[in-house]
Amino acid sequence: MAQLSLRGIKKRFRNTEVLHGIDLEIGDREFVVFVGPSGCGKSTLLRLIAGLDPMTDGEFLLNGQRMNEVPPSRRGIAMVFQSYALYPHMDVYENMAFGARLMGLDKAEVERRIAETTRMLRLEELLQRKPRELSGGQRQRVAIGRALVRKPEVFLLDEPLSNLDAALRSEVRLEIARLHHDIGGTMIYVTHDQVEAMTLADKIVVMNAGRIEQVGSPRELYETPANTFVATFIGSPRMTLLDVTRKDERLAMADGGGGVAVGALPAGSAFRLGLRSDAVRLAKGQGEGFAGQVVYTEYLGDNAYVYVRLADGTLLAARTAPNDSFAPDETVTVTVNPASVHFFSAEDGRRLTPQAAE
Repeated sequence: MAQLSLRGIKKRFRNTEVLHGIDLEIGDREFVVFVGPSGCGKSTLLRLIAGLDPMTDGEFLLNGQRMNEVPPSRRGIAMVFQSYALYPHMDVYENMAFGARLMGLDKAEVERRIAETTRMLRLEELLQRKPRELSGGQRQRVAIGRALVRKPEVFLLDEPLSNLDAALRSEVRLEIARLHHDIGGTMIYVTHDQVEAMTLADKIVVMNAGRIEQVGSPRELYETPANTFVATFIGSPRMTLLDVTRKDERLAMADGGGGVAVGALPAGSAFRLGLRSDAVRLAKGQGEGFAGQVVYTEYLGDNAYVYVRLADGTLLAARTAPNDSFAPDETVTVTVNPASVHFFSAEDGRRLTPQAAE
């Protein structure tokens, strides 16, 4: 069992505060992903949990026990680093055994744990190899195996796939998901890649500039983003945001160009309209809707994305059938699915709720 409580966590480096009071609860056996742009504080928060850096303020509890003053080796936490951090002069077996021996385990127990771990990660044939003789994916599996041998209560993974090519990233991502299913431990995973976050997490923590923007399941964050930052960070292609004003029962762009009907609207006369690619429909020529010009098309086999420049200069992505043909510079009309639109405040970017007509 491993339940984590972060209460008012702050971190300051000299005069720069990089974490501004983090409050977060992580349940037993959860797979939690910290996601956000570079420099948002997610790796710093992971290091504070591991005990590698001291907190400036706040409290970290593991299973109800305060961990602030507990050294890293006694926290029951193992960390997998972005750079693998394998000992180059040791073979795979020795790399995996090193941490277990420091725990004071006897030889038989160390060998039993290594055998179990290498079987799980398919490393049996690599035990006598040095790190330089391994591929990137194999090195990452060894780094994960070294953590597994310790049988920690919590696994921390700091961007473990960032050094791998696209094919290996997909392969190792599947292995990490399978590993969590098999061992059932609590995992905290740091990434800036929202695709990794969406495919791996039970719960995603979206961070920005040292603060938590939203916590929720991948579905919750995709379907009900709390603000424009989360809306544009989660989802690929990113959500398009349009400044619009109410014109009777329709929405017109702020510059007055075109207009669409979307059903129930929030209170007020001006806000931001959020459109994901699957909420947009394109028609050739000029019609009733937002006017635009095709910029380019991404063909992906099972579907395609057409990028359209609207009258106010906004670049909008629309998902289309792979056989639909739209030429660059072609004039198109953009309409939307009213059930799939999002509304946000023009002032602070928070999510707005549509109001049913009386």
